Amino acid sequence: MATISTPAGLAQPLGAGAVTALVGFTSSFAVVLSGLTAVGATAAQAASGLLALCVTQGIGIILLSYRYRMPITLAWSTPGAALLAGAGTIAGGWRAALGAFALTGVLIVITGLWQRLGNLVAAIPVEIAQAMLAGVLLPMCLAPVEAVATSPAVVVPVIAVWLALQRFAKRWAVIAAFVVAAIGAGVSIVVEHRELDLTAMAPTVELALPQWNWQAMIGIAIPLYIVTMASQNIPGTAVMRSFDYRVPWRAAMTVTGIGTILGAPAGGHAINLAAISAALSAAPAAHPDPKRRWIAACTAGVAYLLLALGSAALVTLVAAAPEGTLETVAGLALLATLAAALAGALRSEQHREAGVITFVIAASGVGFLGIGAAFWALLAGLIVRRVLDTRAAPEATVSGTPQALASPARATSG
Repeated sequence: MATISTPAGLAQPLGAGAVTALVGFTSSFAVVLSGLTAVGATAAQAASGLLALCVTQGIGIILLSYRYRMPITLAWSTPGAALLAGAGTIAGGWRAALGAFALTGVLIVITGLWQRLGNLVAAIPVEIAQAMLAGVLLPMCLAPVEAVATSPAVVVPVIAVWLALQRFAKRWAVIAAFVVAAIGAGVSIVVEHRELDLTAMAPTVELALPQWNWQAMIGIAIPLYIVTMASQNIPGTAVMRSFDYRVPWRAAMTVTGIGTILGAPAGGHAINLAAISAALSAAPAAHPDPKRRWIAACTAGVAYLLLALGSAALVTLVAAAPEGTLETVAGLALLATLAAALAGALRSEQHREAGVITFVIAASGVGFLGIGAAFWALLAGLIVRRVLDTRAAPEATVSGTPQALASPARATSG
């Protein structure tokens, strides 16, 4: 049998790592760009944010996987980006959003050091957290329908290819949709003689000083922290456990939290443990020997660093694409997450009213006092649930890691 030192032994984990990064990037980068743009980022700032996320999570993957010899992979917070997309105008603008990103990183670090904070997040009822996420996702998932009316020549083929791949090769459906969208956008640019700014395609970092704004702290940082923990970090540990790996919780939260803090001034909203895509490097397909699969994760980290170099070029292409192209890819990428969130929100018949109210308020996008709808949806859902059912049960933890939110329905893209 070939050993890891032979070319044949290396090919399998190297290939799995490259696929992990490619799937993680292409399946949800459109969501990230939509989210950053929605909270005030210019095209250059959104490209900088995408670059910052790739760099911080790439370095984080390499550090964690090499140090612990485990296939620990990281991702950006896809549901967090979707939350930003539905947040609307923020008091204080882009710099206030950066402050909220930095605070999210601080909270993640504290979660790793102080177990009670993790337990507090785990105590949020499943149906409430999932209903908030579903409400945030709904407007983005409606985008492909709306885009059909504005750019049918580009959008309809994208949807058709996505649907076909859902039938025959589900894992590649979003990637194929992105490729078709890129081809359609390229054809449209040529036919309509649009000019691309080639100078804007060079990777650059747009730094800004974060601003501490209480509305952004409450309306962005808290919901972003909750969805990142509930929909990514905790399910990520569950996915790894399914392959007999026990993620070093404190180290993982410290690395992802610090990475989020460092990436915030450049526009990175949050990085976290990968959930679904974690299986690509942790499964036997990455290597028959579980002790060698960390090489796949390291490869993914290096691949993310390389993908970071193309972030500005990608944003430039998206900016020149027909209206609705980016939104269509983002909406299709989030449909599976929306379905899982709705299932989790409505699973409990006893608490269905609270879940529905949370969903409706989050989907409305209507905020108060400069605070976004996601926070009010969470608050209203908890109040309604408490009023309709005064029974409370303590949530359990296992091995120092909060477990109440680790149900499969919480795992999302990334």
